[in-house]
Amino acid sequence: MATQKRSNNSVFAQESPRTIHQVALYARVSTLNSQDPEMQLAELREYAGRRAWQIVEEFTDQGVSGSRESRPALNRLMSDACRRKFDAILVWKIDRFGRSLKHLVNALAELAALGVAFISLRDNLDLSTPSGRLMFQIIGAMAEFERALIQERVRAGLRNARAKGRRLGRPRVIVDSLKIASLRSQGRSWAQITEETGVSKGTAQRAVIASA
Repeated sequence: MATQKRSNNSVFAQESPRTIHQVALYARVSTLNSQDPEMQLAELREYAGRRAWQIVEEFTDQGVSGSRESRPALNRLMSDACRRKFDAILVWKIDRFGRSLKHLVNALAELAALGVAFISLRDNLDLSTPSGRLMFQIIGAMAEFERALIQERVRAGLRNARAKGRRLGRPRVIVDSLKIASLRSQGRSWAQITEETGVSKGTAQRAVIASA
């Protein structure tokens, strides 16, 4: 029986994090930011102390842009989350954690499925609480809305291009079947033919078959 794929929001709604005892701290400063990550970490340590949470490890990406696909410390953090080494991730602000809205939603859904809570100190966002889970639903809806806007802009651009008579897609390759067949009959290899005609091996082979 085929399994129905659940959305990020439904995954989050059905999973609930464990009671928080141990937390991991994550901080990031970019190449354009002269701040020391210690400022973020100091506030996070103080907050964890007030909640009587044990800090398992501190993860820091320093001099790394928020748009970077790969962040070493963030990658290790998510890997440790998969191993359930802590109950929650504590960050200073959401923009220190998520590369984009899409990445944020996907990452939070993954943490929720693992039973790992996510807390953003300055944003007053605690996904271990009902109000935090509601906020996640709103964030997910915003991500979906953003995707819909991008898709509509792309479709509008294509319609506009067609209306102006522009040809979309790859330029059509003109294949001289007779020339390719002649070169082949002269004993040329496919590599030599593709180099001389500028077409792919597959295209050249199909052209020979079609001309036979």
